[in-house]
Amino acid sequence: MKKPLLVLTGPTAVGKTELSIKLAKALNGEIVSADSMQVYRHMDIGSAKITKEEMQGVPHHLIDVLEPWEEFHAAAFQQMAKEALEDIYSRGRLPIVTGGTGFYIQALLYDVNFSQEETGGALRQELERLAAEKGPEYLHGLLQEADPEYAASVHANNVKRVVRALEYCRNTGKTMSEHNRQEHSRSSPYHFLYYVLHTDRQALYQRIDRRVDRMMEQGLVEEVRRLKKMGCTRTMTSMQGLGYKEILDYLSGACTLEEAVYVLKRDTRHFAKRQITWFKRERDVRWLYLPDFDNDPQKVLEHILQEIKTEQLDCTGERNDA
Repeated sequence: MKKPLLVLTGPTAVGKTELSIKLAKALNGEIVSADSMQVYRHMDIGSAKITKEEMQGVPHHLIDVLEPWEEFHAAAFQQMAKEALEDIYSRGRLPIVTGGTGFYIQALLYDVNFSQEETGGALRQELERLAAEKGPEYLHGLLQEADPEYAASVHANNVKRVVRALEYCRNTGKTMSEHNRQEHSRSSPYHFLYYVLHTDRQALYQRIDRRVDRMMEQGLVEEVRRLKKMGCTRTMTSMQGLGYKEILDYLSGACTLEEAVYVLKRDTRHFAKRQITWFKRERDVRWLYLPDFDNDPQKVLEHILQEIKTEQLDCTGERNDA
């Protein structure tokens, strides 16, 4: 029996949080966060973390569960999300996976096998040394030569993912893009509906700019300053997130605050564009283009609820697709 699962994703700042709460309340659901930053404690403003008030009593999972110095990656997300799903199913409720990290969602939906990627050792140390000595762009260049398709989906500053991809290439003789295609061809253990919320580019970019402005007003600089005092550095996975590395550069004197904000807005727009590109490559995706619904979240909600009814996606009517 395939268990039911609802996925709501889309680019950053598009409005996923508000819609996810409406869905959870309408469907007796609980939310599993597929966000690479909201998992961390003490990192609220820069991650645009949902507040207790915004949750409106809806249970959320994988938020505020790790310290900033702890590692978090797709394999860890997959394991933690599976545990959260079983907990939710045990209470007869519907899990709603919400967040913008596409690879995390793919890892959960298709039960991606990460066993061959856990290598480490001398090769990893050598690659990390190269990144430290010659810079992340040099390492990213090596990945472009070895696996241009995967390199196009990873930012040079994401050193850990670049290192893991190079490790995989050298240890298996295969590329990470090959591996991902093979894993993606697997059938899902879930009966799922996979929605991507989207809007026109200009409106999205305006939302992003407004969100960054709000973050600054809410005290992003002070949040990053506190994290720095706690011992958090730019080498940590958590501190490489948008909003944190830019403000760290400002605090270290590498740029002015105005420059940091400019870079944050620019890089967040670029990030949103990469997210959209990722979702366009995914299969079984149902696009929700906000202008088609008169930019009315209530109309989007009604559309999803109608499709869920048609698909019989609920915990009492699990479908056997085996």
